[in-house]
Amino acid sequence: MAREGSSRGSTPVRTRFAPSPSGDLHVGNIRTALYSWAWARHCGGSFVVRIEDTDRSRVSPDAVAGTLGALRWLGLDWDEGPDVGGEFGPYRQSDRLPLYREWVDRFLADGTAYHCYCSQEELDGERDEQRTQGLPSGYAGNCRELTTAQVTAHRREGRRPVVRFRMPEGSTVVRDTIRGEIVFDHANVPDFVVQRSDGYPLYNLAVSVDDAMMRITHIVRGDDLLASTPRQIAIHAAMGVAEADLPVYTHTPDILAADGSPLSSWHKAAGISWYRDQGYLPEAMVNYLALLGWSPGGDREELTLDALVESFDLERVGATAGRLDPRKLDAINGDKIRALPPDDLVARTMPFLTRAGLVSEPPTREQARTVASAAPLIQERLVHLTEAAGMLAFLLVPEHVFDVDPEEAARILTEDAKAVLEAAEAALRALPKWTDEAIERALRRTLVDELGRRPKRAFGPVRVAATGSRVSPPLFESLTLLGRERTLARIRRALDHHVGV
Repeated sequence: MAREGSSRGSTPVRTRFAPSPSGDLHVGNIRTALYSWAWARHCGGSFVVRIEDTDRSRVSPDAVAGTLGALRWLGLDWDEGPDVGGEFGPYRQSDRLPLYREWVDRFLADGTAYHCYCSQEELDGERDEQRTQGLPSGYAGNCRELTTAQVTAHRREGRRPVVRFRMPEGSTVVRDTIRGEIVFDHANVPDFVVQRSDGYPLYNLAVSVDDAMMRITHIVRGDDLLASTPRQIAIHAAMGVAEADLPVYTHTPDILAADGSPLSSWHKAAGISWYRDQGYLPEAMVNYLALLGWSPGGDREELTLDALVESFDLERVGATAGRLDPRKLDAINGDKIRALPPDDLVARTMPFLTRAGLVSEPPTREQARTVASAAPLIQERLVHLTEAAGMLAFLLVPEHVFDVDPEEAARILTEDAKAVLEAAEAALRALPKWTDEAIERALRRTLVDELGRRPKRAFGPVRVAATGSRVSPPLFESLTLLGRERTLARIRRALDHHVGV
C-alpha cells in the first residue's frame, strides 16, 4: 500500500487531530492539535480532523460539538473533517466500521491475526502467574496455533473470540522528532487485541487503518501513546505501507500543573473551556500553549497564528514537560486585551456582561452605547474579560439595585469622609458643564487645594460613593459616563446611609 512519493520530502504533508471527545478538551490535546495544524499550514499541507468515537459509552454528540467549537474558537481550521467532508472520509470512526472489519478479515486470511478464545479469568490468572515468576506481563500466545479440534471445542462451549494481531519476531525502530530512534523489542510487545468479541475495533487497529488510509504523514500526540507505536507500525506493515511511507512521529511531553503535579482531567485548569469561561482570549491561549514546549528561537514570546505558521518546526519541540504558569498566561492575556481594537473589545466583553446579568441579549441601544463608551477606560486594567463585569457594573445596574460594597463602605466611607463628600457634592452640583476636564478641575480645587486632602484621601470616598468600589475605571471619566444626576444622587445616598454608620 505504497503512497505517492517515496519519502516525506516528496509527499504532501498531511497531519491530523483525532480526539475521542468525552468532555471538555484537555489543554494537552489542544497543544497537539495546535502543533499539528501549524506544521500542516507551515508546509502548505492538509490538516485533518477525525473523531474517534467507537466507544459510544464515552463519546457524546455534545462533546464532539464542543471539540469542534473549541478548535474554531482558537482559530484552527481544517481541510477535511466530519463537518466538511473530504477525499478520505468518512471522518468519524463509527462510520468506518465496515472498513475495519474488512482489514481484520484480511489479517485473519493471511495469518497476520488470529482468533483468541481465552476468557478474562484465564488471562488474569496468566498475568498473576507471570508476576509470581517475575516475568513481564502480557499475552503468552495460547491461541496462536490452535488446531481445528481446539477451535471446535471452544465454539461448542459458546466462547466468542476476540481477534489478536500476531506481532512478528524482531524489533521496531520508532523514529521520533523529539527522542530520536527508539527501539522496541517485540519480546516486550505481546500479541494484542484488534477486535472485540462483539466485532468492534480497538484503538490500535482503528487508528492505524485510518492513518494509513488517510495518508497521514506526520502524527503529533502525547508521549503516553509512545508505547503503542510499535503495534501501529506493525499494522501499517501488514497493510503494505512501505517503511519510507510510515508517518513521522512527534510524541510531546506532558503538561504539568503549576505545582508540578500531573494536569489530570479533574483539574480545573485542564479543560480549554475553563479558560474561555475565565475570559482568556483565544489569541492568548494559542500564544501561550505554542510556547509551552516549543520555541521560535531567540527571546521572542509574542506570537500570532500567522507568526506561528511562519516559524513553526517540529524539530524545535522540546523533550521537557511544560509547567503551566498562570502569571505568564495572565501577562500574555492582558497584552492581547490591550491590543484589541475598541469595537473588538466591546464585542468580546458583551457575553461576559450578559452572563453577569448586566446586559440583555441582545443588548439595548443604551447598553451598547454605555459599554462602547466605557470599554476603552477599562482596557488597560483588564487581565481577564470576566473582570469587565465588576468594573462596569456601576454604569449598568438600575439605580434601585446599586449599592456600595459594605466592606468598602466600612473602610473608606468613615466619618472623616463626610466633609469630602459634602464638598464634592456642592462642587459638582455647581458645574455648568459635565465633562471629564470640568469634573477633574472642580474636585482637585475643592478637595485637594481647599480641603488640603491628599489625592487618595480626597478621591477615594467619591469613587466608592459613585461606583460602589475602590476598583473602577478612571474616576473623572467614570463620573462623566455616570452622569450628573446619578453621581449626585449616589453621593447623597452615601452621606445618608453609609458615612459614619
